[in-house]
Amino acid sequence: MSNNAAIVVDNVFKRYSKNTPDIIKGVSFEVKPGEVYGLLGPNGAGKTTLMQMISTLSRPSSGQIRICGLDSVKDSLEIHKKIGFLTTEIKLDPLSTPDKLYDFFASLYSIPEQEAAIKKETSFATFGIGPFSRKKIVELSTGMKQKVSIAISLIHEPPVIIFDEPTNGLDILTSKQVTDYLLGLKNQGRAIILSTHIFSVAEELCDRIGILVDGRIAAEGTREELTASQGKDKFEDAFFKIYQENHHEP
Repeated sequence: MSNNAAIVVDNVFKRYSKNTPDIIKGVSFEVKPGEVYGLLGPNGAGKTTLMQMISTLSRPSSGQIRICGLDSVKDSLEIHKKIGFLTTEIKLDPLSTPDKLYDFFASLYSIPEQEAAIKKETSFATFGIGPFSRKKIVELSTGMKQKVSIAISLIHEPPVIIFDEPTNGLDILTSKQVTDYLLGLKNQGRAIILSTHIFSVAEELCDRIGILVDGRIAAEGTREELTASQGKDKFEDAFFKIYQENHHEP
């Protein structure tokens, strides 16, 4: 593992009790600044469990995760200042507004009021939130809620960004906005890890892809490397070959 990696996952296992099998089984990879790393796999492969451990919401049963050189277990509070974590399971207060939520989270991160106001204006303009800023969350579309969640998750400009299924359930236009925004963050030097089961997202966004099958990284590389390694012309065909060779029915 290299010293300059922003995210290091080293031989990580996860099980929820002694009587249950491992969900994550010896996973290792790293993500460097300015890189997008994708975890691609079907539902149930362990993507969300892995993302929760990387974001310190869950502890590994064994192995180690380091974020910007900090241990995910010992230094979890310090890591929270360095990560932005977005999942479709984030629930915004339905009776609040984007405007009030942004101000609330800015205060949590001790961002000065004037600086927060400038950040909010820029962020809301990027995602077209402005006209909806004083509407209640319950009145917003799924796509607008997702964009508000992104704006809030990245309010503190973290160097590491963790997105679990960033475009899940979004329409074509909103999905394009989100992917373009992520590419912009990559160009700013942020280290980004995202999980997805959507081939187009992995192909468009990811510099490297780890294919997760039954809790293990079955293959890793660029889209071109993975495709060539399986003797296929299309990445999608290479994925299915890797999956079939590594998936075992319980």
